[in-house]
Amino acid sequence: MDSKTAHISEGAAALEEPDAYDSLEGIAEFGNPDALGAGGNHAPIGSPGAGAAPWRAGAQDRRGARSRERLWSPLFVIVVAGTLCCFMVGQGLNSGTSVFIAHMGGSAAFAGVLAAVFSAAAAAARIVCGPLVDRAGRLRVMVGGAALLLAGTLVPAVSSNDAVFVVCRIVQGVGFSAATTASATAAADVLPLSRLGEGIGYYGLGQALAMSVGPALALFLVNTDPAANLYLGLAVIAALGLVLAALCRYERNPSRLPATAAYRRLHEEHRELERGSARGGHATDPCAARVADNRQARSSVPKPSARGLGRFFELSALPGALPMVVLSPAFGFGIFFVGLYGTSLGVANPGLFYTLSALSMIAVRLKSKSFMDRVAPIKICTASTACGLAGFLLLFVAGSSDLAYYAAGILYGVCLGVSMPLNQAVAVKNTPAERWGAANALYLLASDVGIGVSSIVWGLVNDAAGFPATICCVMGCILAAWVVAWFSYPSTRRKHKKA
Repeated sequence: MDSKTAHISEGAAALEEPDAYDSLEGIAEFGNPDALGAGGNHAPIGSPGAGAAPWRAGAQDRRGARSRERLWSPLFVIVVAGTLCCFMVGQGLNSGTSVFIAHMGGSAAFAGVLAAVFSAAAAAARIVCGPLVDRAGRLRVMVGGAALLLAGTLVPAVSSNDAVFVVCRIVQGVGFSAATTASATAAADVLPLSRLGEGIGYYGLGQALAMSVGPALALFLVNTDPAANLYLGLAVIAALGLVLAALCRYERNPSRLPATAAYRRLHEEHRELERGSARGGHATDPCAARVADNRQARSSVPKPSARGLGRFFELSALPGALPMVVLSPAFGFGIFFVGLYGTSLGVANPGLFYTLSALSMIAVRLKSKSFMDRVAPIKICTASTACGLAGFLLLFVAGSSDLAYYAAGILYGVCLGVSMPLNQAVAVKNTPAERWGAANALYLLASDVGIGVSSIVWGLVNDAAGFPATICCVMGCILAAWVVAWFSYPSTRRKHKKA
């Protein structure tokens, strides 16, 4: 058996464990990254001593292998940068369009209709884009979505017709959903399994930063002369996102990915099955036989999400999506109302809240490698919840204190920077790799729905009872999200079963 076949054989052996395929954390745990060539300084596969390490290596060996697995590959950098571009354009369009309409003499009602059109188009597109990413491929959906986002952003710069604006908002919503769903799946594809949670945390930083940087940039552009600079400036960023999406070409050559990347291992498994079929329909070597047995065993397990909603979403991603749909209204308040609240309090520079939140997001993501893949998700969620509650409590008691308002921005940034990638990592790790597109679609839809609905609900609550009552409701959402996470996160559910 040659070295390449030995590589696949060892990878297939990891998948024989009953729980390994059900949880991607299990694959990383049962697999031996050293034998898979995860690090750059390991002995070549097939050389003396390379295959001698047992599969169940000691914890110290596994920690050493993890530390040598490369996270920041060129492909991952491209995906993160492209994600930042797409989310900056999407958030910039959401915050800047209403101001542009006002500059053009339009009504607030029409601006609200445009916001609703974008949200509806984005949500509908998620339903289609999830399975499309899994079937048509990440590159095609990502490039197509980025191209639509660019077109929908550029046209309003040259035409102020109301009907054109409505059509463009639909195109923007569809393009935004397609590009971000595909990029979220690509991010999981190009990461080594033992650092999947950490990597998704860095990927999520692009989303979180866009919530602070995108609106600030859009407000700057729309207040220049002419106001159409909003769309020209965002179109430049969308064009950069399109170029980065076109460079994400790993699907035709999965060998560029880390040896433990789930996409690469699935590709190698499929290739070995094809070789077995070419030999007469029977797997003649141990590797092909083992792979065929694993595939047959997995196919015999019922998949409850294969029908109904499962055709569009991967329902096994619900443990990460459910907490997010409850938590995201809190972030919606931060996006739409914190600046207005600061202005009503007489804070000198309300926009500094977003700057400080962005800096705290960066700081917490840089430290994510010390906890994201090593600490139980519910413990991380508990710390994030505490930061979120403390931040909004500071907002509640801020009064005329600028310092309390700014300190709330730091805690808000920690909560946002941890909880979004954490829930996405839970959704992805709980899902088979071939359904990551549908899993990410469900997670992102949960975020979209929560933020979109909150823009209406919080406005109504604030008009009826004022900002203090609204902030109390936001804190209730944060606490409720922790309760949902306690019962839905896989690790917590397993503990209950054992008890």
